[in-house]
This record gives sequence, C-alpha cells and structure tokens, in this order.
Amino acid sequence: MNSELKRICKTLRLAYVADIVDTIPFENPEQYLESLLHRELQLREEAKAERLIKKARFFSKKTLEAFQWSEQVRFPPHIDAKELCELHFINQHENVILTGSPGTGKTLLATGLGRKACQNGYEVRFYRVSDLVDTLERVWKEGKLQQFRNKFKKVDLIILDEMGYIPFSKDGAELLFQLISDWYEQKSLIITSNLEFSQWNRIFVDSRLTAALVDRVIHHAHILSFTGDSYRVTHALSRQK
Repeated sequence: MNSELKRICKTLRLAYVADIVDTIPFENPEQYLESLLHRELQLREEAKAERLIKKARFFSKKTLEAFQWSEQVRFPPHIDAKELCELHFINQHENVILTGSPGTGKTLLATGLGRKACQNGYEVRFYRVSDLVDTLERVWKEGKLQQFRNKFKKVDLIILDEMGYIPFSKDGAELLFQLISDWYEQKSLIITSNLEFSQWNRIFVDSRLTAALVDRVIHHAHILSFTGDSYRVTHALSRQK
C-alpha cells in the first residue's frame, strides 16, 4: 500500500480511506470521490456506535429488532411503539418507565432502546439498580461521590434496570435519590420495575423520600405496562412439550 497515501490520510485524519481506496467502484471521478468519502463517514459512525455500546455496559447483546411487540405492552395514549423507537424522548429529557411482572420483556426493550440510542450517537449507561446503589455507597465511604456524579455530565440516557428487586439501606436510598435529582430534567431515564409506584415504599425506607423520588421520575414520563406470563417461563414450558 502507498505509504505516502497513508501519511496524507493520517494528516487529514481520514481513518479508513487508505484501506478502502481499492474497494470503491469507479464510474467517474466525482462519483468515486463521493462514494469513498461516504464510506469513510459510514465506517466512522459504526466505530463510534461500537465505542458507545462498549461504554454503556449492557448486560445483553439483544437489539431492538429482537423485541416482539404484543398486546402485552400497554402504551399511554400520547405515544406508540414507532414514536418510542424514534427516541425523541431523549432530546426532550423525558423518561420511559417499564413496569410489570418479571420476564415480560422490560429489560429486553430497555436494552434495545439503549443500543439504538448508542447507534444514533447518544451517550448511554446501563445499571442494575442494586449494583448502582452498591457503587454509590462505596464511593461515598471513599470520599469520591462527587467524582462519580461528574461521570454523568456528558451522558444522555441512563437505564436503571430492576428497580424494586432488592430493598435499599437508608443511606443507599438517599444516595440514589441525590443522583436521580441531579438528572432531573437534565437527562433521560429508562427504568424497569416489577413494582407499581404505590409499592416503591418497600424498597425506599423513607415515605417522604419515596414520594419525592416518584414525583421526579414520573414527571415528563412515558409509562408502559407489561402484562401476561413470563416469556422465559412460557419458552421453557414450550420446549418441554
């Protein structure tokens, strides 16, 4: 490969042109140059999406296309599946709350939306809520809480999975409340929970803190309800037949 071409591409910060220069069909100079630069941009966007997906730390590789919409997902009147998947809620700093029984697809949908957000250039972080609270308690004891909070300055979407599976200590609940207060009307959240809002006092020991947290979470929120049997249980039973 031409070393001079590589040097020029490096100077111009063209990361892929030198490697793909022989792969672009040639019809005329204008078409070739346009196709070459278009492919450079495409490869940059794909690489950026992969970096964002890695930073998000999803637990699953399932995409939005893997999610099977059904009558089990009940939407509020002001939004439907198409609009949700267009991710307008992120730019508007709105939240998406997915509630329902375990195994009904909440985490799968949250992950799919998060991965698509990364592909669209958004900074995303995925947390199991119990893991996040453990981290908050640790950095608080180490005197590094503010440093941890600063890590979210450039993040657009935070996914909080499994809110309600494990109760929190008083300190853990207050630290999580502080963090969600930081994000209020500044970030978008996707929260999955097997509990209705009226039952969140089971995991947050202080009823006033619970009320304040729910108030922040549901303000500017799209609340989807998942009904029916667990996909995992149904799949396991069908395999036994």
